[in-house]
Formats: sequence, structure tokens, C-alpha cells
Amino acid sequence: MKKKTASVEVSRPAPAAERIRRSARQLFYDHGIRAVGVDAIVAGAGVTKPTLYRSFSSKDDLTASYLHDYEAEFWACFDAAVAAHPSDPRAQILAYFDKLIESTKRPGPYRGCGLSNALVEYPESDHPARKVAVAHKRELRARLATMARDMGARDPDALGDGLLLLLEGAFMSGQIFGRDGPAPHLREMADRLIAGSL
Repeated sequence: MKKKTASVEVSRPAPAAERIRRSARQLFYDHGIRAVGVDAIVAGAGVTKPTLYRSFSSKDDLTASYLHDYEAEFWACFDAAVAAHPSDPRAQILAYFDKLIESTKRPGPYRGCGLSNALVEYPESDHPARKVAVAHKRELRARLATMARDMGARDPDALGDGLLLLLEGAFMSGQIFGRDGPAPHLREMADRLIAGSL
């Protein structure tokens, strides 16, 4: 009779660049990009400054990387809402808004959209962080207009822009008012706007 030996799975530490990105992600989102220094990032990642600079040429490079990661998370959430309601753009956008409402209710401070926050922090048009955030917002605006067109809106661009304004308003008001803010009304307001636009 053969003895079965239990296999032991050895967990390996994440590569340094990944730990740096995770540390930066949390710190940048919670405290703001400009408020966080490289010392705090390397301390959170458990690495040295030379290790950080081997992975990222500068803090600006790390910031752009953080925003690309944040954008990927945003689209994953948005696309999940779209996939849950095939061929129903109204239900898709309302499902995404429901997810956003839930995120404003989570424990801890709500800081809105990391990409919107970066636009406020970096007004310089040539800054890498601003370029990533502006490209994202342009894509979001275009997608909302397409969804509005697919809903049969009389003026798809106006409806898309209205939805974008509601979305950005929810990001900001959640930071101001927290759980007691107007964000829980986002879905209802969006549904009324859509109904009045069809």
C-alpha cells in the first residue's frame, strides 16, 4: 500500500514591482498622489528606494502605472455590469450605478474615483498622470454616448453627458458627505434622466 504524501504549497512573496504597485495603489488612493512620498511607498512595499527606481524610472512613472491599474479595475467593474445585461444598455448603466452606490457604503473613507482625483491634482496638460486620466474620461464619455444611442435617446450625446455628470457628481459628493450623501439616489436620478430622454 502506497502512502499518500501531502503536497505542501509554498507561497512565494510577490515580486518587488508588484508590491510597490500595491503599496502605491493604497497610499495614492487613500491620501492623494502628491501627498505620498517615495519613502512611504517603499516602507509599505518592504523594499528599498533603489529597488523602486529599478522598477519605475520616477514617481511620475509609478503614478501613471497606478492610474493604468486603477483604470483596468474600473473597466472590469463596468464591463461586468454590461455583461450581466446583454443588449440592454439602460439596465447595464443602472447596474454599474448600483455597484458604485455600494462602494460608497463600504467601511472606511470613500475617496471617489482615483482618475478624477488625479485630474484635480495634476492640472498640467503634459503630466503623465493627467494624460492617463483624460484618456480614460474621454473613453467613458464616448461609451456612455454609445449606450445612450443604443437606448434610443433623442439626443444621445446629451444623455451620455448627463449620465457622466451624475457619475462624476457621485464620485465627488461621496467624498464630501460620506454614507449620508446623495450617492444612494444616483440610480433613481439616472433612471429618471434616461426616461425623460427616450
